Amino acid sequence: MFEKILLASDGSEFAIRACEKAVELAKLNENAHVTILYVVDGATSKADATRQWNASDLDRSRKEKLAISERKLKEANVPYEIKVLHGDPGPTIVEYADENSSDIVIIGSRGLNSLQEMVLGSVSHKVAKRTTCPVMIVK
Repeated sequence: MFEKILLASDGSEFAIRACEKAVELAKLNENAHVTILYVVDGATSKADATRQWNASDLDRSRKEKLAISERKLKEANVPYEIKVLHGDPGPTIVEYADENSSDIVIIGSRGLNSLQEMVLGSVSHKVAKRTTCPVMIVK
């Protein structure tokens, strides 16, 4: 069924729930592989840079946001990798999913930035409208 599972994550509560669904799907196929995609947008990058003293602290901070999802995948014995990209989250997720022939994108219905979501429309909605593969939006 689904082998190349793309989990779009920002470390939010909804992203963690999405990870749980990714684990469930991955367990249905022994060849499944999950890619956790964390997209750093310009505003997040600037805010992170002002709070962190050096590049290694910044990298550690971003990995901490994904630690729960990473732990869930490890505990379930699901093969995974983490990709960190820079850009506008919606289009970057769509581009990655399409270029890497993802079988499904799993994404939380809301992320960490609720103001952006209200003003610009949710990232999950943009991904669902624009990608060529199925999208599971998790509440």
